Amino acid sequence: MIQPASRTKLIELSLIRKMFEVTNPDAINLGIGEPDFDVPQNIKDAMKRSIDENFTHYSSNKGYIELREEIVKKFKKDNGINTDPENVIVTVGASEALYISAQAFMEPGDEILLPDPSFLLYESVINLAGGRIVPVDCTMENEFKLKAEDVLEKITPKTKAIFLNSPSNPTGAVMEKEDIKAIADLSMDHNFLIISDEIYEKIIYDKKHYSPARYSDNVITINGFSKTYAMTGLRIGYLTANEEHTEELFKVHQNSIACSNSTAQKGAYEALTGPQDEVQKMVKEFKRRRDLIVSRLNGMGYETVNAEGAFYVFPKIEDKDFVQKAAEAGVITVPGSAFGLNGENHIRMSYANSYENIEKAMDILEERVVNG
Repeated sequence: MIQPASRTKLIELSLIRKMFEVTNPDAINLGIGEPDFDVPQNIKDAMKRSIDENFTHYSSNKGYIELREEIVKKFKKDNGINTDPENVIVTVGASEALYISAQAFMEPGDEILLPDPSFLLYESVINLAGGRIVPVDCTMENEFKLKAEDVLEKITPKTKAIFLNSPSNPTGAVMEKEDIKAIADLSMDHNFLIISDEIYEKIIYDKKHYSPARYSDNVITINGFSKTYAMTGLRIGYLTANEEHTEELFKVHQNSIACSNSTAQKGAYEALTGPQDEVQKMVKEFKRRRDLIVSRLNGMGYETVNAEGAFYVFPKIEDKDFVQKAAEAGVITVPGSAFGLNGENHIRMSYANSYENIEKAMDILEERVVNG
């Protein structure tokens, strides 16, 4: 066998996908992080029209100018971020944006602060770029929220960047405004980059979302359409940064992806400019499901933080065989250890499934795992 590049030896295949793929089709899947809603009809219609009108060729490398102009408006209105179309890149999902951020700015020996627990892709892109991960604890005692004072303790002269994700995958935690602002101030004082993954910003319940780019110029703000508009398979995301940072990001994007899917870009334009009713309905339903799953898990004796955003809960479950037992009973979950050391003795459950299926899943767990 031809030996693979050393950079891939640090990368493991996704445990989330593994749990998804090995299960029987009749199992209730609380493992995958994908909205169970359909793409809103107006977005579907816009993409159909784009094909009929032959918008199926390359767009500009950064994306259609009309879409980037709407993204600029969105950043101003929703996030308080002032940017311009030349500093926006439309990407192949938020995943590409994360990857090119690491490739453009990380080198071997750079220290990268990473909340623990956090989405496993962050660790992968850091490893592929040669960075050294420095975990920052996000404990259950703090409702899994990243605190500025904990970040400060980890900063050294080698600190190059930090990943932020609020609301969080896997915990559903929403960071407090004062911590966002304080970490933004630290990024300026100590000259490091914030890579802010805001893909879940619209799926938030009783809190408000704050973007660190409101307070710092050292931020790459990443977002997309997968979660808010259920456009997961269409692979459409975007980012913005200051002019100097965007130029470096663009080099990697242009020489790897060239441009994002043209049809999906037309759907994204409609998503931003069209009615938002379906988004509001989806978020309302997610909150209803959140209330159900938290109540049921706590009722079983599994301590569960009342997640304030995204569509995950992260109950404390110390049974090492829980994931296997649940899978055998017909409920798919993901071990918290996949997301970092602080994920030990926790399980990630997604409530991006129907209310009825969540009820059924909780009944199965209570009857066959807890009391079985």
